[in-house]
Amino acid sequence: MNYEFTSIDELFDRVKPALHAKEVEFLRLGYKNVKYIDIWKYLIESKWRYGKNLMLSEIVNDILHADIKKINEYLKNI
Repeated sequence: MNYEFTSIDELFDRVKPALHAKEVEFLRLGYKNVKYIDIWKYLIESKWRYGKNLMLSEIVNDILHADIKKINEYLKNI
């Protein structure tokens, strides 16, 4: 199945369940201040900054494998 999104908001809505799952995982690990929107912003600005034609499966994989240490470092610098 091939998905195409007309806006970043449409993509965000599509991957929100994965972002929420990652937020819950971080919460279980004791990271109470990391929200799903923080994960999204980190990935957009760091991981996907120069990415083109990313597949939905790649995006979800990146969300589910996001590194808490890198996200914390990102949040300290914004």
